[in-house]
Amino acid sequence: MTKLSVNINKIATIRNARGGETPSVTEAAVKIQEFGGQGITIHPRPDERHITRKDVYDLKPLVTTEFNIEGNPHQSFIDMVLEVKPEQVTLVPDADDAITSNAGWDTKKHLDFLTEIIAEFKKAGIRTSVFLDPLPELVEYAAKTGADRIELYTEAYAKNYLINKEQAIKPYYDTAVEATNFGLGINAGHDLSLENLKYFADTIPNLLEVSIGHALISEALYMGLENTVQAYLKRLAKW
Repeated sequence: MTKLSVNINKIATIRNARGGETPSVTEAAVKIQEFGGQGITIHPRPDERHITRKDVYDLKPLVTTEFNIEGNPHQSFIDMVLEVKPEQVTLVPDADDAITSNAGWDTKKHLDFLTEIIAEFKKAGIRTSVFLDPLPELVEYAAKTGADRIELYTEAYAKNYLINKEQAIKPYYDTAVEATNFGLGINAGHDLSLENLKYFADTIPNLLEVSIGHALISEALYMGLENTVQAYLKRLAKW
């Protein structure tokens, strides 16, 4: 079964809009795990507009499932990850001022850069994942970096799902097949939702993990957090 890792950035966004500690990102992480979530994802950015450095350290002892830290590997990010030692680090090439992630790595162009950084994380025993557009030709170079997994950037799939879901998913399927051929694990994330997740999870081979934040937290406003986490787990179930 594909694991559900819940991105709690949006909890921090709401908290920071008002100040103080409500809603609590640490309490949210604990509750999500109690409700069946199989991982917690955060994506701290340099301006701390949602997840702060303090959040990263506060969450570490509370995540008993799998801790996944995403981010652009600037030196400060690298140092923090090496100190916290999450189960997984996902490298994302987002600009500091990006509202949200908007592209995967050109693994051919950045091969040497990624290889050096990934070696450092792997030496520390941290599983590595590289954020990747659905381009099969980049998989070979992702494998050459030494990464353990790729994370498929699924915005294009989500955007085109209602137009033509078979066409929307084809490049993702092709990329996943290529990743499997190169021995890479497959994660996915960005704009996956209750509406489009099941088809994606049922179609993509060897999908190990999805990271979902914006849609899940938004849907939880209407359904409640526990019900929403459970609904996502049902979408991922293979029965």
